[in-house]
Amino acid sequence: MTGRPDDLLRSEVLEPQLRFELHALLPWYVRLEKVLLVEYSRMGLLDAPQVAALTARLDGATPEAVGEAAREAMSDLACALERHVGQGLDELPPAWHVDGGRNDLRAGAQLLYGRARLLDSASLLLDFGRAAHRLASRSTELMMPGYTHLQAAEPISPGFYLAALCEQVEHTLSRLESVYVTASTSPLGAGAMAGQQLAWDRERMARLLGCERVQRHALRAVGQRDWALEACAEFSLLGVALSRFATDLMTWSGTGHGFIHLPAAWSGVSPAMPQKKNFPVLERIRGRTAQLGAAYAAISTGQRNTPYSHSFEVSEEASAQVPAAFDTLDSVLRLFTSVLENLSFREDRLREACEAEHFGAGTLANLLTLRTGVPWRAAQAVAGRYIAAAEEAGLPPAAPDAALFEQLLAEHGLRVPGAGALLHEAMDVRSGLTAKRTTGSTAPDAVGHLLAAQGAEFERLALLWSGRRRRIRKAAAELDGELTAITERPTRPTRRDPGR
Repeated sequence: MTGRPDDLLRSEVLEPQLRFELHALLPWYVRLEKVLLVEYSRMGLLDAPQVAALTARLDGATPEAVGEAAREAMSDLACALERHVGQGLDELPPAWHVDGGRNDLRAGAQLLYGRARLLDSASLLLDFGRAAHRLASRSTELMMPGYTHLQAAEPISPGFYLAALCEQVEHTLSRLESVYVTASTSPLGAGAMAGQQLAWDRERMARLLGCERVQRHALRAVGQRDWALEACAEFSLLGVALSRFATDLMTWSGTGHGFIHLPAAWSGVSPAMPQKKNFPVLERIRGRTAQLGAAYAAISTGQRNTPYSHSFEVSEEASAQVPAAFDTLDSVLRLFTSVLENLSFREDRLREACEAEHFGAGTLANLLTLRTGVPWRAAQAVAGRYIAAAEEAGLPPAAPDAALFEQLLAEHGLRVPGAGALLHEAMDVRSGLTAKRTTGSTAPDAVGHLLAAQGAEFERLALLWSGRRRRIRKAAAELDGELTAITERPTRPTRRDPGR
C-alpha cells in the first residue's frame, strides 16, 4: 500500500506514537540494528565497508534526524530509522534487512526500554529502603503507641514500625528480580511470529544486548508483553503497601497525635487558618499510589481477550500507561525518600501518648499466671476489670492502685502475695517495650538484630542490581568492539544464502 495516512489518523495515532518512540525507544532500536549488523557480517551478508557505513549512519540517528525522515510517510520508528540510514548512503547494501521483521524489533526495543526503566526504579527503591533503614536505626529506643483497629494497643518504637517498611521494600525488590529476568529475555530473531529463515545466532544476539537469556518460542516473543504486565503488577502491589504507610504518617501528623515533624519546606499552611500546619506531600504520595493500580488495570484489561499474537492493541494501546507507571512510581519513591530523610519524631508527644494508655494489661495477666499460678482466663478477667475500674476512677496509668487491684483479686477468690509489686511492674510503660522476647518483636535488641540483617540484605541487593547495570555496559562495549573489529578486518566476498 502507498499513499499518505489520513490527517486524523496522523494526529490521533501516528504522530503521538512516533513522538514517544523517538524520545524513549530510538536508542534501543539503534542498539538492535547494530546487533543485526554483527550478525549479517558473521553470516557473510555484509562486508566491512558496508558495516562501517551503516554503523556511521546509525550513530547519527538523533531524534531530530529520524523524525525528519519519518514526516513524509509518517511511518513507524523502524521504517523511519531505515529511511534515515538510507538517505545518507550512495547505495544501500542489498542484503541489509534481508529476512528482517519489525515485530521482534518492536518487542525488543520496548523490552530494552522497560529493562532500563526497571533498573532505575529498583535503584530508587533501594534509596527509599535505605532512608527508612537509617530512620529506623535512630529510633529503636523511642516509645510510641502501636495501633490495632485504630485503637492504641501496645507500645512499640518508630524503629520497629519502620523496620516493617524496610521489610516491605526488600520483599518487593526480591519480587522484581523475576520481573527483571522477564525484561531481560531477548525476542530478537523471532521475526513476525514464526521465526526466521536465516541461521541467526539468537544466543549471541541476546548476549550482545546484555540479556539474561533468549525467549525460546517465537510466537511468545512477539505476542506478549509480560515484562510490562509483571512490572505494573508489582508496582500496584507496592503502591497498596506504600499507601498504608503514608496513611499512618498522615494520621500521626494530625491533630490529636502530633507525633512527627517535617521542616517548613515540606509543610503547608492554610491562608484561612494560619495556625494549622499541613503536610500535603503525604497526600500527594498516597494519591499517586492509586495511579499504580490504575496502570496495572489498564495493561491487564487491555491485553485480555486479544488474540495471542503481535498486535498494536497489545504492543501499544494496552501498554500505553506503562511509561506513566514507571514515572509515577519513581516520583512516589523520590518524594517518600525525601520525607523520610527530613522527618523527625516528637519524643515528648510519643511519651505522653504512651503514658496515657493502660498498656500493661496483657503483661499483668501473663505475670499473674506465670509467677503466681492464677489460671490464664481468670488472670485475663482480673486484668481487664482492673483497667476498666482504673479508667472509671480516672486513675492515670502511670500511678497504678495496688489496693484496687487487691480488691479485685479478692472478689475473684484469689490471694496473690506481692500483688502491688506485680501491678507496678506490669504497668511500667518502658517495660512494655522491652518485655517482648521473640524475634521480630518490638524489643530494641530484636529490632536491632532485624535491622542488621536488613542492612546486609540491602547491601546484597545493591550489588545485585548494580551488577546488572555493569553487565549491560559490558555488553554494549562488546558490541562496539565487534563492530570495530568487523570494519578493520580485510573485506571478504558476501554470500548470497548463508542459511542453506
